[in-house]
Amino acid sequence: MNTSEKFLWIRAAGLIVSCSLSFGCGEMSSSSPPVAKTPLPTTGDIGEFKPDAGQEIVPLDAQVTDPVTGPLEILKKVRIQLPTLQIEHALNLYNAGEGHYPQTHDEFMTQIIQANRLTLPQLPPDLQYQYDVTNHKLVIVRATDGKIVE
Repeated sequence: MNTSEKFLWIRAAGLIVSCSLSFGCGEMSSSSPPVAKTPLPTTGDIGEFKPDAGQEIVPLDAQVTDPVTGPLEILKKVRIQLPTLQIEHALNLYNAGEGHYPQTHDEFMTQIIQANRLTLPQLPPDLQYQYDVTNHKLVIVRATDGKIVE
């Protein structure tokens, strides 16, 4: 194969690639419905934090110990951290507007959660979201005696 034949083959291959990229490789049916993502289970159940109730606060920082499962552990933590950051932001906005943070659990539920239509991802059965009225923040707690948090 001489140089001009190689050049023609290269141009033909380039033309095929550019046409494929421009017009697509195959026909796509416009009548096929889009694939729906399954929504993650959410909860609106947020208890009131009581420091003397024998519960431990679960830290939200991700500890990666295994390079294979590490990204999954981070993803689980981030899935919980993002809504808690929304709540923290809503609390700060409420404080700026009202001059105080919610002073009761009921006020937190109505003025922050319901007013902003916030939902939180479902937690495992041994964990629960709770609002710490004293420190003005949402925490995740685990019962230290191994029982399910109520």
